[in-house]
Amino acid sequence: MAKDQEQHTQDRDHQERGARLGRGTLIIIGGHEDKERGREILKEVARHVDGGRLVIATVASHKPEGYFESYQQGFDGLNVGELTELYIDERPEASHPEKLALFDGARGVFFSGGDQLRITSQIGDTPLEARIREVYERGGVVAGTSAGASVMCETMLVKGPSRESYRIGDLQMAPGLGLVRGVIIDQHFAERGRMGRLLGAVAQNPRVLGIGIDEDTAIVLQGGHFRVIGSGAVYVADGAGITHSNIAEARTDEPLSLYDVRLHVLSAGDAFDLNRRAPLPARDLDSGAAQ
Repeated sequence: MAKDQEQHTQDRDHQERGARLGRGTLIIIGGHEDKERGREILKEVARHVDGGRLVIATVASHKPEGYFESYQQGFDGLNVGELTELYIDERPEASHPEKLALFDGARGVFFSGGDQLRITSQIGDTPLEARIREVYERGGVVAGTSAGASVMCETMLVKGPSRESYRIGDLQMAPGLGLVRGVIIDQHFAERGRMGRLLGAVAQNPRVLGIGIDEDTAIVLQGGHFRVIGSGAVYVADGAGITHSNIAEARTDEPLSLYDVRLHVLSAGDAFDLNRRAPLPARDLDSGAAQ
């Protein structure tokens, strides 16, 4: 009996510190997804849209010209109904009726790349953000690539050095849209050597899982777990078992010291349970064993 109670407590704790998700699907892409050949990631987005309207949000770009046209070509022939573009030049536009009407009957939203701070500063806590959440909560898909991937989190990575040891104080983070909580996401991961800055983010808050996503690679999040698709890898850094960190004591120009971080490397077909913080065999995912 005591053992069952202990397991119940552990499961409850996992749930409390794990990801909180809506009823829909998040497709979080590491950038540079293939738009010409196999188009595996775009096909996954189209599968969830299932012939409905997809809103292409180019909000992250200071100069959005060409982004929408590239996705028109990329989604051509993939069973996406109407494609519409959402761009916000100034924050008050996020309350305009014609912008909000773009989401009437929409089955999905796709955030393109650029600057994630443009997304949060232009649409955060606006009626337009509420419409995006409505799409997600009623079972639609919200996808994002590059900056559009980072912004999915409650706290997002904004700036930090790549291809060098992480120096304490180098990292800049800001509030994201919070569509998934309990994780922090970085993109263009292997291509830009971002392991150091992801570990720096996890060191600052070991409660969160750090997820790094390679280019032309995505995680598909549903119901507390994700599966990996695409040509690269996904890296999950778990700091729950950290036994030493100098993040609070060292000077800001010193390199990070961190012991006993757990690292998982996943490729296409692999899956991960965010609540239990553990890889999930694909057969369990297919059989519906994940909760």
